[in-house]
Amino acid sequence: MNRRDLLKGTLAAGAAASMAGRAFAQPNPTASRDSQLFALAREQLARVGDWIWKKDIVGIADFALHSSQQRFHFVDLVNERVESYHVSHGTGSDSEHDGWLKRYSNIEGSEATSRGAYMTRSWYTGRYGTSIRLDGLDPTNSNALPRAIVMHEAEYARPEHVQQWGRLGRSNGCFALGPEQFDNVLLNLSGGRLLFADSIGLAADGSRLTPPITQTELLRNEYGGTFERTNPGVF
Repeated sequence: MNRRDLLKGTLAAGAAASMAGRAFAQPNPTASRDSQLFALAREQLARVGDWIWKKDIVGIADFALHSSQQRFHFVDLVNERVESYHVSHGTGSDSEHDGWLKRYSNIEGSEATSRGAYMTRSWYTGRYGTSIRLDGLDPTNSNALPRAIVMHEAEYARPEHVQQWGRLGRSNGCFALGPEQFDNVLLNLSGGRLLFADSIGLAADGSRLTPPITQTELLRNEYGGTFERTNPGVF
């Protein structure tokens, strides 16, 4: 190699290093949101941690946001990293199919999403292909196993579905993600980790949003009938 080629190579390497340094120094636009997600993940681990086997990664589903938004957060507490994906809600939570969750329920047959803390189990192959069983740890989602509320992949949860329809499709109350996103969840969130679902309203910039609709909870009364109450935000 002659001196000119060596100099070119050195300059190119220096320019690449400089660009990499500038890119590394760029501020994280979701830093405020991410810090709140870290705090929420640790708070929920402290609340239900005796049930959780592995506390390195927490999944957080924010159902105050529209289904067109990336509202499932993969919170890596060890590496302090957040990845965000789309996730569906149940048909019984959104009868108008406009993308907003309006109702939570723990009742069998409701086809609604349940809020609260879940422990992920191992994966299995079932009706929806490879899926992750979930144990509900709160009174608001205690029927997760008998209701067969799981995490699974679905074509209607792909980002491309949002591009075409402006919203995701709906599940039967399960947490459905696009196939590529579900692969990461399958490998890194199953096996005794925490999944937490609620109406949080965290925007990408860290501000808090209020859904433009009233969210309720469908409950069963002591006589076997049902009634609705406004979501109180407690478990």
